[in-house]
Amino acid sequence: MEQILVTGLYLGAQYALIALGLTLIFALMNVLNFAHGQMYVLGGYMTYLVYAKLGMPFALGLATSALTLLAVGAVVEKFLFRPVLKKSVREESSMLLAAGLAFFFDSVILLLFGQKQHGVPKTMEGVQNWGDFTVVTPNDKIVIGVCTALLIVTFILFMQYTKPGRAMRALAQDRTAAQLMGVSTDRYGMLGFALGAMLAGIAGGLLVAITGVSSGIGGSVSIKAFLMVMIGGAGVVPGAIAGGFILGIMESFGLSYLRAYGDITYLVIFASLMVFLSIRPHGLMGKPWG
Repeated sequence: MEQILVTGLYLGAQYALIALGLTLIFALMNVLNFAHGQMYVLGGYMTYLVYAKLGMPFALGLATSALTLLAVGAVVEKFLFRPVLKKSVREESSMLLAAGLAFFFDSVILLLFGQKQHGVPKTMEGVQNWGDFTVVTPNDKIVIGVCTALLIVTFILFMQYTKPGRAMRALAQDRTAAQLMGVSTDRYGMLGFALGAMLAGIAGGLLVAITGVSSGIGGSVSIKAFLMVMIGGAGVVPGAIAGGFILGIMESFGLSYLRAYGDITYLVIFASLMVFLSIRPHGLMGKPWG
């Protein structure tokens, strides 16, 4: 039981980092970024290239993933989403753009890296035993978990205490009032989208050291990200973190106890989510979309 819970918390921290980027983009721009999983995959491949192929330090690989996706997010927001949102009054336009972007990234990733799954060398060898050997944690997972926790805390502090963070929070809470107070929607919208993409890229760079990366997982990662956002509440940062940990723990328990019944873990998770949303349609901490 302890081992399953620790695994769930570890997964939850990684999932929370993915969900934070998606919920930040949604809160600022009211855009459902269907390409979020593909950005995660791209970040994983950037770390793979720098760390595994070029033999550079793992930290440099993570930095490359972060900077690459930061730039990709800024370009996508400025030249794709911003013109569409300004010219179109229908939310379906941005949704179709995001879906098209997901297919585009899938094609580019497949063209550049192929279908084969790629992994990287362990960041650290050895394991740690806790509680009279009832919990065994590899050292590389501990490193990744600590890095993830630090990133989540850093993001929260950035949003809470810095001027850009306060400006983005103001835009998320009341866009019109923030504009009247002099907050630039273009500047902080681009910053928010870029940061959201960067968080997805860093998550991909961290998890490539544990699970590897392949070109076909972007869609499933996006689905998991949307699950977390729906559980916690759309556009709510604490809700995204809570949703990530809830999904991670549910997945860990499901894979441990339902393995004998075949691959039905996500069937149970989806069924539970439908029941939950019928009771709380706005999630744990969310509010009505409109």
